[in-house]
Amino acid sequence: MSGPIRLEWAHGDAVARVILARPRANVMDSAMIDAIRSTLAEIGARPDLKLIVFEGEGPNFSFGAAVGEHLPGEVERMLPKFHALFYELEELGVPTAAVVRGHCLGGAAELVTVCGYVAAAPGAHIGFPEVTLGVFPPVAAVALRWRTGGATATRMVVTGDPVTAEVAARHGLVDEIADDPRDAVDRWYSAHLGGLSAVGLRYAWRASRAPFLAALRDELPKLESLYLDDLMKCADPVEGLRAFMDRRQPEWRHA
Repeated sequence: MSGPIRLEWAHGDAVARVILARPRANVMDSAMIDAIRSTLAEIGARPDLKLIVFEGEGPNFSFGAAVGEHLPGEVERMLPKFHALFYELEELGVPTAAVVRGHCLGGAAELVTVCGYVAAAPGAHIGFPEVTLGVFPPVAAVALRWRTGGATATRMVVTGDPVTAEVAARHGLVDEIADDPRDAVDRWYSAHLGGLSAVGLRYAWRASRAPFLAALRDELPKLESLYLDDLMKCADPVEGLRAFMDRRQPEWRHA
């Protein structure tokens, strides 16, 4: 069986494509998270690397994180591991982009949100449905306002309603809509990054992202604690997660 991700190179090995390779859903379970982190550690030190592109194999980017891994006994290990991916990605200092097709939900949408350039196919859907399960997306709570502004970020997190690529573009969550979003990212790279020094590019990226990295380091540990130490002591999150796995409507106790 092939691994949960596939690494491809483009533009003379200056562009690394990290492809989520478990279609159709490309669920970001612990194995996939581990594989992404290992790959980033391997490629991040390459001096000629100018762009890391995340993409989903098949019709969808990803349906998000594995719901079962959010239950007590699993989430205590999964959530810190998932959050470590974002710290490590940002600390690499390498520009990032995303190619989005089909559904891009939950933890996968959080990954896309932190990317510097996002190209999406027409009709793609991006959303953070965690609240419908009785939980919330910690990374989105920090990162989404970096792209969309506070009011839109709050609305997306609190309602859980997904938006189309066209709506996401109006709010700044998507930078370009294209029938072939991979080609769109390639064109953007060639037009804007390809001729630049990899050293200068990385320092410019780090400088421009310094406020976001500071917010991530300050706020995400607090939200992780809020999630694990407070929220998961309530009944409704466990009910919401189990109801989703059982394919039934949750019976909320509001407690």
